[in-house]
Amino acid sequence: MEPHPNHAAIDKTRAGRREWWGLAVLALPMLLVSMDLTVLHLAVPSLSADLMPSSSQLLWIVDIYGFMIAGFLITMGTLGDRVGRRRLLLIGAAAFGVASVLAAFSTSAEMLIAARALLGVAGATLAPSTLALIRNMFHHPEQRTVAISIWFTSFLAGAALGPLVGGALLEFFWWGSAFLIGVPVMVLLLVAGPILLPEYRDRHAGRLDLPSAALVLAAVLGVIYGLKEIAADGLGLLPALAIAAGLVAGVAFARRQRTLADPLIDLRLFAARTFSVSLGALTLGAIVMGGVSYLVAQYLQLVLGLSPLHAGLWMLPPLGVGILAMLLAPLVVRRVRPGFVMAAGLALAALGFAVVSRADAASGLTAVVAGLTIVFAGLMPVSALGVDVVLGSAPPERAGAASAVSETTQELGLALGIALLGSIGVAVYRGQMLDVVAEGVTPEAAEAARDTLGGATGVADQLPPGLLVTAGNAFTDGLQLAAAVSAVALAGVAVVAAIVLRRAGAGPDIAHSDPSTASEQVGQR
Repeated sequence: MEPHPNHAAIDKTRAGRREWWGLAVLALPMLLVSMDLTVLHLAVPSLSADLMPSSSQLLWIVDIYGFMIAGFLITMGTLGDRVGRRRLLLIGAAAFGVASVLAAFSTSAEMLIAARALLGVAGATLAPSTLALIRNMFHHPEQRTVAISIWFTSFLAGAALGPLVGGALLEFFWWGSAFLIGVPVMVLLLVAGPILLPEYRDRHAGRLDLPSAALVLAAVLGVIYGLKEIAADGLGLLPALAIAAGLVAGVAFARRQRTLADPLIDLRLFAARTFSVSLGALTLGAIVMGGVSYLVAQYLQLVLGLSPLHAGLWMLPPLGVGILAMLLAPLVVRRVRPGFVMAAGLALAALGFAVVSRADAASGLTAVVAGLTIVFAGLMPVSALGVDVVLGSAPPERAGAASAVSETTQELGLALGIALLGSIGVAVYRGQMLDVVAEGVTPEAAEAARDTLGGATGVADQLPPGLLVTAGNAFTDGLQLAAAVSAVALAGVAVVAAIVLRRAGAGPDIAHSDPSTASEQVGQR
């Protein structure tokens, strides 16, 4: 029997041992980048006692890292396509290591803010560079799906492990130790990267348009800042102006891209329904996960009374199930098209949020953990397969830019979820607490109790018996409504994904995935 005519071509696309070791090297910085988003949360009290930052400075210390990552992702993704993805990755790793040391040994709030900003810029080079390298190292669709699943698992695991690692370090060391864990990882990347990772770049790339880079930074930072402020303090003039300015910058950015010969983002990518719907599913997944996770973190600690460490530990079972589901997804897509798997995952996550919506203030731990376990089992494979479909919809020479668009929309989705679903929770809470504060309570304590559950907990000793329970019930009602809205939204998108993505594959045809047709490969062996 003669071999299938495409059999040899398919075999040539399969990655070898060198590529899989390279994937291990690429997964480490992503674990660290996402860990740095959350590792600081438990260190805030000791950091505040040491550096004495103002409330505004503390906000910037916590948020500036994520702001800068989101603001520079698209620019760095496109820059990597031009200067070389491995080169940019190694430059970013060196900068990340230096910034980590500066952050760890900061002697003032201003110094720590600057170091965290530098960490964010460096982190923005790592995410699109690692994902774009995976796109070029793993040409076989099944192997690439597995590789992206492992990459995405490392990203989510880092975010989940951040508070646990931070808490463990704070038991024995000072707050700066939370930053030093990044130094040996980046040293390993700098040593192993040139050996295990190939270099890829677009040989037809033009110059980087600096005005476009400034516009996208202004758009992302303006929108994220405004959304975070609305989620924290409600609608106000300053956050509204920030969002409006960000949207204006975004429109100007999009219009400028249409006039450039070498745009930061090729807007023609969005003309493909596969690209747009996959990106929309990823964004919605980030919105509902960001918003409900924000509310659940407060529910576990302020309503159920768990410590931050115990709350983090209860989040490990959902994460473990999600990771297992993500690793099984590549086996499933061998028999079922990725579009149908994504639709099924979205539907499963909708069911999970429906379970979370049944949590009550007295015994909701089971409902929350069980519901989130179902959510993670549905959404984590969707995230990995969605990234794979998005990258597969883009030509290889634009992999860096496509991965940056995917990362940026998910960062925006997280902020949007906190703002929208967080606002739902706040509205329900304030509506129910408006007239329940009893007489004899000071105006300041009454205002704090009506504003947020955290405020009510902070003045619990000044409130009459039972009022804190009422506040917990009001917050729980807000969580239930936010989870129900998430369930309905995911169910709707599941139907759209099943229809639009029914013919989507895990990537482009193998015949078109040879990077030599569009990009330059340097020093692969």
